[in-house]
Amino acid sequence: MGLDLRKELLRLLKEDEEFRYAVMGLLGISDLKSSVDNLVKAISDLKNIVARQGEEIGELRKAVEALVKSHDELKKIVETLSEDVRRHGEVIIVMQTSIEKLTSSVTALGYRYGLFAEKAFRESIKYLVSDLLKVYEVRRWTYYDNDGVVLGHPSVIDVDVLVRDNEHVLVEYKASIDRGDVAELYREGVLYERVNKVKPRLLIVGPVIRRRALELARELGVEVRASEVV
Repeated sequence: MGLDLRKELLRLLKEDEEFRYAVMGLLGISDLKSSVDNLVKAISDLKNIVARQGEEIGELRKAVEALVKSHDELKKIVETLSEDVRRHGEVIIVMQTSIEKLTSSVTALGYRYGLFAEKAFRESIKYLVSDLLKVYEVRRWTYYDNDGVVLGHPSVIDVDVLVRDNEHVLVEYKASIDRGDVAELYREGVLYERVNKVKPRLLIVGPVIRRRALELARELGVEVRASEVV
């Protein structure tokens, strides 16, 4: 091919668009360009599909995370419920033990004091029976003292309550009243007021009371009904 012909062809390719496309058609470049365009379009469509799938995957991930969170919360609720059931079981056992101890104490009291103690005890509660029970309703207050206000450790508190209108009277019966009994009733009153928002009167009843216990009762505002001071 002569030099002049080559120059002329190059010039035509550069300057003559119709000639240039004719040559491209002959060389199959037109088909190649069309294929490239189609490929670019397919890649763009695929990119859009991947983007949509990415959004769907994001939503699915959020749903899975919410499900996992709900599962964890449900697990905590079940664990809390199991712990409550366990504690309630412990409370029932403690209450059963307290009832058994009370029964034993009453039995022992009868053997220990005999008829004399029985007479003295009847005299000491005469005020309670003849006066208070005529105008007060008798209730039994049982409460699980989780903070150990009364005994210094978690325990079940069980005490008689006389109620009339807004007046509440906590009553304890003891075979022989000592300082510990008075102090315990006082702490029961503190717990009762904290739980029920009512400040109760405090009354302790028994055949005999020790002198130091009587002095403490006066200091703490605990009313005492006893037949004898020892």
